[in-house]
Amino acid sequence: MGSLKRNSKGEVVYASGLRVKQSSFYKPNQPELFKISRSKLNDFLSCPKCFYLDRVVGLVSPSMPGWTLNTLVDTLLKKEFDECRELQIPHRIFEKYGLSHLVPFKHPELNHWRNALTGGVETHIPNTNIILHGGVDDIWQDTTNGNLIVLDYKSQSNNYPITPESYLSGIYHQAYKMQLDVYGYLLEKNGFPVAPIGYFYVCNAKSEVAGFSGIMEFEEILIPYTLDYSWVEPQIFNMLNTLNSKTIPEETFGCENCAYHREREKAGDS
Repeated sequence: MGSLKRNSKGEVVYASGLRVKQSSFYKPNQPELFKISRSKLNDFLSCPKCFYLDRVVGLVSPSMPGWTLNTLVDTLLKKEFDECRELQIPHRIFEKYGLSHLVPFKHPELNHWRNALTGGVETHIPNTNIILHGGVDDIWQDTTNGNLIVLDYKSQSNNYPITPESYLSGIYHQAYKMQLDVYGYLLEKNGFPVAPIGYFYVCNAKSEVAGFSGIMEFEEILIPYTLDYSWVEPQIFNMLNTLNSKTIPEETFGCENCAYHREREKAGDS
């Protein structure tokens, strides 16, 4: 999809294709601390070459339009949970799943932790210069033992029955699981007791209805997921080795970005 760079007035402006913000650049073997988001770690896992071109070389990927409907669902859910958080009472979904012992976690830093762009939960990875951070959708708390529960809101439309097995085995949901792993890891590194089970709050838009009529109906499903932190630090070290390299990594098999640029270069040479 083509993308035009625009300013705040919507006017098309020159697209340099390069980053300007110096804090987003990594200089190989730099001693200074460097912040990496959970999403950038996922970029590295998807394709080290594209990640290196982004963080070290400073190339800017074409922009994408925002997921406004998904964002709205997240916003409305946060409003519901914030009401329950203020009163420290279970949300309606908890009773449906026999989780009435849970309440939304109340903490003065929560809004900062939920801001993925300017905040998030963060930690300095031991024996590295990397600060890993990530913005959570929400955090719940088990009132019986004080453990925190990580979760993420997910919006979709799927006509197939949604079960924990089918959802967690979905090829495009593997990154979702790593997302919860990172959130749990970050909270634990900040000294919080974290429950071994996290959740995906899946809002599935129904298509088996008579019509639109200005209303979109959703079914709400909680998908439990057993957290696994074992991969996080090893992959951070792999990522750091890539950042400290003076050579650009090889293309990743199956990377569509790499394929596009490769074939575009060929077309330009012909």
